[in-house]
Amino acid sequence: MKRVDAAWFTDHVASTKMNAWRGVEDQHMASTLRLVDSFAEQDVLEQLLEGSKPPLPAVPPGQHYLLFTPFRYRPPFGSRFRQSGAMGVWYGAQSVQTAAAEVAYWRWRFLMDSPGLVQETLITRHTFFQARVEGSCVNLLTPPWRALQAQWAHPTDYTATQTLAQAALAHEVQWIRYASVRDRGGVCAAVLTPHALSMPRTVTQQKWLCKVTRERVMMSTEGLQLMWDF
Repeated sequence: MKRVDAAWFTDHVASTKMNAWRGVEDQHMASTLRLVDSFAEQDVLEQLLEGSKPPLPAVPPGQHYLLFTPFRYRPPFGSRFRQSGAMGVWYGAQSVQTAAAEVAYWRWRFLMDSPGLVQETLITRHTFFQARVEGSCVNLLTPPWRALQAQWAHPTDYTATQTLAQAALAHEVQWIRYASVRDRGGVCAAVLTPHALSMPRTVTQQKWLCKVTRERVMMSTEGLQLMWDF
């Protein structure tokens, strides 16, 4: 693995902004509604669940939960810019098609990594929404970062990108702009702090349906159908 020159964090970090799409699974309200007989009981159950969650990180006042939720947890599995057990990262993409491709890949990975599900068909519903990302940025699509593109874009080995994210946090970098590995030509954002995120006054949302089998993933919304064979 080639090392990043420490001077790059001084000379090649700039304030950058981007609108980014993110997809989340529609499940939490339906999950609790199955367990209760009234909306009052559901409110109580939701409050109990909220009290059992990890405390909120420092977030901007009034920030929408869709923006700060990823930073609340330390998942045991790693991702491209987050080591196992590290604080979460908010991932988004410049286009909704790229965001869908990223969601599709991880839904497929979930199926393939679950021995009891690998022969099944999973159907899930998702909400895709658009947020604003703005702050100090490492742009891996520009020099000198671009020279190490091969290691940033490795399909399964995240060692280099996780190391980069740790160094970026140490230098108070707020987000990383990078090329999507799942959607050729797509651009993604890995946001390292909730303070780089805001929600527009008018929230843009889309409802998507996802079908996952071991052979392929199909996702659709009104007027658009996409399919991937991972």
